Amino acid sequence: MNDEQYMELAIEQARLAEEKGEVPIGAIIVKNNEIIASGYNLRETLQTTNSHAELLAIQAANEAIGSWRLEECTLYVTLEPCPMCAGAILQSRIPRVVYGASDPKAGCAGSLYNLLQDDRFNHQTEIIAGVLEKETGELLSNFFQQIRNKKRKEKQG
Repeated sequence: MNDEQYMELAIEQARLAEEKGEVPIGAIIVKNNEIIASGYNLRETLQTTNSHAELLAIQAANEAIGSWRLEECTLYVTLEPCPMCAGAILQSRIPRVVYGASDPKAGCAGSLYNLLQDDRFNHQTEIIAGVLEKETGELLSNFFQQIRNKKRKEKQG
């Protein structure tokens, strides 16, 4: 499989989040061409700050391989990682991150800051940005548009 095909699977995870009323962000982790973990945003459901798709996928990958080191893995995520997730990516030693939509408000893989490639850390991560960017961006845009429309209707009604 290629990056686009794996990103399609991350998008499927994002849709699971959306079905639960969560911000539609999904992630998968691949090792040796095999999906070892997946996750999607569950912040509202679990009411925990760290229930981001990437963190849930990293935790599942740690359990799947029995190690905190994810050195031979690629993380696919539909939205550019935030500072918290970028920190976890560095700490877990993931060597490659592929993301869809950029995040101009919180992105730390190049938009606001590039935490993943800061050479002051003892680990850096290869970044592949913009894979299926249109699809991942529209998923998020449509979700937030629906929320805004719902709020307008509530104010009017």
